[in-house]
Amino acid sequence: MTKIALFGAGGKMGVRLSRNLAASDFETVHVEVSSEGRERLKAELGFTCQEPDVALDGADVIVLAVPDTVIKMVAASIIDKVPSGAMIVCLDAAAPFAGHLPKRDDVTYFVSHPCHPPIFNDEETMEGRKDYFGGIAAKQGIVNALMQGPEADYALGEKVGKTIFAPVARSYRVTVEQMALLEPGLSETVCASLLDVMREAMDEVVARGVPKDAARDFLLGHMNILGAVIFGEIDGVFSDACNKAIEFGKPALMRDDWKRVFEPDEIAASIERIT
Repeated sequence: MTKIALFGAGGKMGVRLSRNLAASDFETVHVEVSSEGRERLKAELGFTCQEPDVALDGADVIVLAVPDTVIKMVAASIIDKVPSGAMIVCLDAAAPFAGHLPKRDDVTYFVSHPCHPPIFNDEETMEGRKDYFGGIAAKQGIVNALMQGPEADYALGEKVGKTIFAPVARSYRVTVEQMALLEPGLSETVCASLLDVMREAMDEVVARGVPKDAARDFLLGHMNILGAVIFGEIDGVFSDACNKAIEFGKPALMRDDWKRVFEPDEIAASIERIT
């Protein structure tokens, strides 16, 4: 049986992973440094945490479910005790991209990250429709990168990713550099920023007298239909009026060079701020 040492098992992400691993054929040993996290894991799932040395002894896979800001410290503190040939799995590309993983040629480095359940999906249950984050009831995609290690290790890393982020509908292989383009580039720098602007725009029309519930329904409803057309979910076209509004709106809202956020130096600077 493949042994997984799960570091950060008592955090919000760690508990999610612990729950899914409990339903798998992996042997999981839980590690959590905070007393609050240990108590949460015990109360919610009934699991007892072990000391790092116990967890690492004979471990085939080490999953680091810890914040990006401490990946470097945690990895450095355990690297000398990681068995030769073992795999270290990170859940985000930031720290690996930034070079925060210690040099160890006989260890595999793998990154797996969830896409999260899409807006347009076929979830039939209320639990699935309300699982916005994923990992509980809604199907989602994942992206995986074999950063270092033998090609044969990719299958194991992907299996771990599909397990911890289950239910998984689609699995994509990318590089660490491509994963960094997806996050923070695409999902946070672009998508989160624009969504935050849309919320500010809603608040602005409310401040100008539109009832809040009306503004919210109007905005979210238009996001639904406009998104369906833009992303090809339905075969539709915009009206001439809408196209003219876009033609005026984009230069009013966006800098001409906004795509620079995807340049390597900008991605690196963004990740440095994160980590």
